[in-house]
Amino acid sequence: MSTVRETRSGRTAKAKDEGGGDLPGAWSAYGRLLQHLRKRAGLNQQQLGEAIDYSLEQVASVEQGRRPAKAAFTRAADRVLEAGGVLEVLQDEVDRAKLPRFFRNFAVIEAEVVSRFSYDPLLVPGLLQTEGYARAVFAGHCPPLSEEIIDQHAEARLSRQKLLTRVPLAELSFIVSEEALRNPVGDAEVMRGQWQRLLEVGALRNVEVQVMPAAPGFHSGLNGPFVVLETSEHHHLGYIESQEVGCVVRDPAEVSAFGLRYGKLRSQALNGVESARLIEGLAGET
Repeated sequence: MSTVRETRSGRTAKAKDEGGGDLPGAWSAYGRLLQHLRKRAGLNQQQLGEAIDYSLEQVASVEQGRRPAKAAFTRAADRVLEAGGVLEVLQDEVDRAKLPRFFRNFAVIEAEVVSRFSYDPLLVPGLLQTEGYARAVFAGHCPPLSEEIIDQHAEARLSRQKLLTRVPLAELSFIVSEEALRNPVGDAEVMRGQWQRLLEVGALRNVEVQVMPAAPGFHSGLNGPFVVLETSEHHHLGYIESQEVGCVVRDPAEVSAFGLRYGKLRSQALNGVESARLIEGLAGET
């Protein structure tokens, strides 16, 4: 279901996002539910905005599906409208729809995994990024993104990180190349915060962060980044991504090959203690 607007000829046209695609149906569905709850409570948009400390324009944009609700907006609206948590139930869908279009289907799978193992040779993986690092990545997008889209993508990336502490816990493993850790994405303050974040997450009992040291020679990770995961139904899948094209790999033989490569990379990377020591060293250099 897409947001619509009226054209000069009187016909309706679907509202588009920056990429020319229809705005996410999750935003429209949330907006219609918000409008229903607001009217049931006997409030107009201005009154709801004042009650939750948002402007009339922001409330109208959310109701019309033109702008996604942030978590703080949802919590406040749910409380004021005595919605019993129905708006908060939709928040994950709203947040996922902020992600780049090519990544949304995988994000749905990722949210429910039993285990997730990834190798990242170029950047710190999104599940471990700080807000500053994520914003620097999106700010470097070509063609350039608007500030609003950068905000949305960064918010959605941080929302995905609930997987790190979700109950039941998922088993998570990240192998990150030393080159990715040394690559200055953002300024020195951003990188210091990112290294500290890696140390904090690596201390979680369900998370392992390993560094693949920079060294000459070939290893299977040089073919590119990849993810291997196990779903809640205990199906094994792979995922590969490049230049904003993502592909979920379901063929058992291909997924098995991913698993073999990951096992070998794990044996070649520094262990958890050695990796933490290297990251601490990087932080001490700045």
